[in-house]
Amino acid sequence: MSEINLTVQKRKISTKGAVNKLRREKYVPGVFYSKGQDSVNFAVHENALRNLVYTKETHIVNFLVDGNEPAKAILKDIQFDPVTDKIVHIDLLGVTVGQELQIQVPVSFVGSPIGVKEGGVLQQYLHKLEVACLPKDIPEHFEINISKLKLGESIHVSDLNYENIRILNASDVPLVAVTTSRVETTEDVLEVAPAEPELISKGKSEEE
Repeated sequence: MSEINLTVQKRKISTKGAVNKLRREKYVPGVFYSKGQDSVNFAVHENALRNLVYTKETHIVNFLVDGNEPAKAILKDIQFDPVTDKIVHIDLLGVTVGQELQIQVPVSFVGSPIGVKEGGVLQQYLHKLEVACLPKDIPEHFEINISKLKLGESIHVSDLNYENIRILNASDVPLVAVTTSRVETTEDVLEVAPAEPELISKGKSEEE
């Protein structure tokens, strides 16, 4: 797994106005927390987050604050502005060698499905998987070959198996499928509708 260096500025818990001022200056507030340690509030320039956030891979972060020794971390959570889509807050989780952690890992599909060539439509339901593993076993992404998928076929979580990694998503959840592109029309419904109304049994009212 690749690593990214992230140098940040420590900050105190501040007012909403101060946080908004940070954002106007293109800084993103964040929190670093680790088991058994005090959390660290920090600010980092938005440009420094590009390679960490806008990527399809998972990275270990070398978190460096105020010249101290770097700590190993992962990106645990990120918040975007619903209007501008800018990053407004991030959470970093410190990792310890030999200690299992939970993390979301991106999924990458490769290949052109047989079913799509037959006229089907590729439907992707999951873009990330929730997994538990040791820091050393965190994959940058999961690469799944879908070239053999036929029309009507799908890949579920239960179809995946990776050494030293536990997938936490429900086993029956689909990741990807090739479905038919045919949409039922009004004419289709009329074709299968009964030609004559059903007869009502004698002696019963129409409301029954």
